[in-house]
Amino acid sequence: MKNKNYLFLLLIFILWGCTEVARNSNDDQVIINSRDSWKIIQEDIFSQNCVDCHSAGTSFANQSNLVLTQDVAYNQLTNQPVDNQAALDDGLERIGTDGLSSLYKSYFWEKINAPDKEHFFSDHHNYGSLMPLGLPHLTNGQLEFIRQWIIEGAPETGSVSDTTLLTDTTRFEEINFSPLAIPENGIQIHLGPFEVQPNYERELLNYTDLDTSGYIYVNQVEITMRPGSHHFILYTFRNSMPDLLIPEEGVYRDLRDANGNFNIDNLAVMYYHDFFAGTQWPYINRTYPPGMAIKIDADKGLDLNSHYVNRSDDVLIGEIYTNIHLVDPTEVEHIAEILTLNHNEFELPPNEITTLERTFTFNQRMHILQLFSHAHEHNLEFAVEIAGGERDGELVYISYDWEHPPILELDPPLTLEPGEGLRMIATYDNWTNDTLTFGLLSEDEMMILFGYYYTD
Repeated sequence: MKNKNYLFLLLIFILWGCTEVARNSNDDQVIINSRDSWKIIQEDIFSQNCVDCHSAGTSFANQSNLVLTQDVAYNQLTNQPVDNQAALDDGLERIGTDGLSSLYKSYFWEKINAPDKEHFFSDHHNYGSLMPLGLPHLTNGQLEFIRQWIIEGAPETGSVSDTTLLTDTTRFEEINFSPLAIPENGIQIHLGPFEVQPNYERELLNYTDLDTSGYIYVNQVEITMRPGSHHFILYTFRNSMPDLLIPEEGVYRDLRDANGNFNIDNLAVMYYHDFFAGTQWPYINRTYPPGMAIKIDADKGLDLNSHYVNRSDDVLIGEIYTNIHLVDPTEVEHIAEILTLNHNEFELPPNEITTLERTFTFNQRMHILQLFSHAHEHNLEFAVEIAGGERDGELVYISYDWEHPPILELDPPLTLEPGEGLRMIATYDNWTNDTLTFGLLSEDEMMILFGYYYTD
């Protein structure tokens, strides 16, 4: 019996020695493994899903110029150019080692990120197929493990990803579009159906009255869209919104005409938008923690922004259902406020590349739940860093696509102490012969950061 007890304790000691607790760049406590994160990716993910095709001498390896066997995979992937010309033209590399910014420039991540499939095929139809080809998508846990590893700098050694993620063996599944059931306590908004002509991108606005008054408290937003949608965003309006600019309800207001020219009157309203909710995925169901809700003024209504991409020769039908679930205000402990940080006093000299910087400091403890940038066509890069404190200069958001910036969900929230803040750094290419300033038109520019936050 003593020997058995000894062996049992020895086993516990060995297992305990295989794991350790650490903190990642977001200061979150994670359980990590003594095996290098890269080694786990190589042995537990690539070897099972990728190596059969991406081995030296195979047609797939020759076509992609990518071998993922253990002897060469790391050097083949990190800081290497891509063979796909469209991705190369877009400034992508296979996997960079610069942290968060590398995630959005990673061709490899684009190729495996199955949950973003709709966006992949709408925006990047020349990038080829999602991987692994002919096999099930990587599990959601494997994808998040790889995503964490890239954000932590894609190191060859060291444990930087949470191994408990790998216990999530669910996979992305296609969701067939169907109307949402009307919420028991909430509001349903139905946009469409509307037509998108062959080989055409249609982006439109549509104002809806919420048929209620006063403030409402939202703790869940569910959205489902017909295939072909690039994004869908619900905006509320700022207090400064002039009454004369309030749109007519239910009218489709296209941002561009049939010739691709901007409709200036429709663009003008967007200056007064405040981001409320949105997605680039065909379906989301965003639920806030118990006791938390978003507070919006129902009297302002919502302006719906839909963007569909039709690359076929047939008419595409667009349609979206949104369920806004409400909660009794007496149950709300934390109100998620809308964050709007706006730099509107700048000049961009003609025929120059200019980088603008603006810092916003907060006087109370902030818990930021979401970030989402907005700029116009001259914007090349929109970065957001922490300003002040021990994490000063840490990159927390970046976009390289002015037209389709990522909507970054922060779970757990990004917590900033009083005296800390956010630094927006945006780079613009003014290829015109005129000085550009802040404005509503496409030839003008913007530098706005939206999101949600709550305070203690």
